[in-house]
Amino acid sequence: MRLFKTALTALFLLSISASINAQQYKGIVDKSVALIGNTMIQLSEIEAEVQMQALQGYTSGNNLRCEILENILQHKLFVAQAEIDSLIVSPLEIENQLNMQIQQAISQLGSEAAAEEYFKKPIYKVRDDWRESLTELSLAQQMKSNIAQSVTELRPTDIKEYYRKTPKDSLPIISTQYKFRQIALYPDKRAAELAVKEFLLELRARIVAGERFSSLAASYSEDPGTRSRGGELRMASKTMYWPEFSDAAMTLKEGQVSQIVQTPDGFHLIQMIEKQGDMFNARHILRKPQYTSEDMKKAFDKLDSIKTLIVADSISFNNAAMRFSHDLKSFINGGLVAEENSGSSYFDKDLLKPTDYNIIRNMNVGDISDPFESTDNEGSSGNTIYKMIKLEEIIPSHVASYEDDFDVLYNEAKYSLQMKAIEDFIKKKQATTYIKIDPLFEYCPFLKEGWIK
Repeated sequence: MRLFKTALTALFLLSISASINAQQYKGIVDKSVALIGNTMIQLSEIEAEVQMQALQGYTSGNNLRCEILENILQHKLFVAQAEIDSLIVSPLEIENQLNMQIQQAISQLGSEAAAEEYFKKPIYKVRDDWRESLTELSLAQQMKSNIAQSVTELRPTDIKEYYRKTPKDSLPIISTQYKFRQIALYPDKRAAELAVKEFLLELRARIVAGERFSSLAASYSEDPGTRSRGGELRMASKTMYWPEFSDAAMTLKEGQVSQIVQTPDGFHLIQMIEKQGDMFNARHILRKPQYTSEDMKKAFDKLDSIKTLIVADSISFNNAAMRFSHDLKSFINGGLVAEENSGSSYFDKDLLKPTDYNIIRNMNVGDISDPFESTDNEGSSGNTIYKMIKLEEIIPSHVASYEDDFDVLYNEAKYSLQMKAIEDFIKKKQATTYIKIDPLFEYCPFLKEGWIK
């Protein structure tokens, strides 16, 4: 935060901080609001970013335009150095990012025409503006990455020094972590899937006979996000959906209804509303296999019999998991569950499914749970699965220590040095770069000193 020269200046800032808003800029002809080096920053550039952030639902506790201007100023410093260092960006990568952003904007606003109305310019002009912004952003990110990578690998003595100098209340808190094994059984899918398909075929016959697709979607679809609007998805790129779904949808003519389509989310009927190039708007009815109490009883009975064998030492939990579990990702490791992204077998509660955590939190190390119903990691909400868990280890919540959490401290120390290198770069470039801020933004509560000279 900038230090203000006088109390009068501070009071003046407080009085105008609320007034620097959208209303203040209405009626102002586009103008240069900052000069950094030989580059002008236009008010229109800031307003375009305001529109994008508003579209994404972003709000700022400080003045949004001031925040955007400061971000642009920082980007310009990085871009200038990137050009000196002859960094380049991939045009194909920029076009892919650009297409994704354009498609997301059109999806949110409903149509290309609505997007043009929102941005007050043709889509081709929006593309040109965003292409330039994305190119600069990519260069700035490369430059920041290069600066961060200049921080060399740290030695254990560096980590020990970081740990010694960091106040204890500033060290990271390691959440309680759980390590567990599981034996998981799926219910009989074939019967449940057959029932879903028969139900959807009945609905399709009713639609063909004249009933409204939207009415049946409102009554029977299991997609809570679209059910209230009759199953309508709204205009979006085909890349936003499962390939099986978008491929089936794109073959339909307007008004046509698909055959049954299976995706990891379940089974769908799709009705095409409108297509625009690689984008479409459609309705769908989603149904998922439903399992009965008899399905649960069969699975629970089998898990109970397996648990009896384990408790009697007739078979170990690990071997039972390899022999009986349906979970392809854990059975090979004796049921040991690992986090998909990191590969770690330690989970804090935020990484656990709520149903699993509700069981684990009441267990002691070595306990084997009773069978319970949960979900797997497939699709947007997962498929029904029945399981029991053996709790292997609990690491209580604690302040990171050098002995037990070296990897965490290593990452913290390296990140801290990388951020310092980036901050030092900004300060150095601020001092050697000509920067002039328009009076309209002169009293912005910038997070970094050095912009106003």
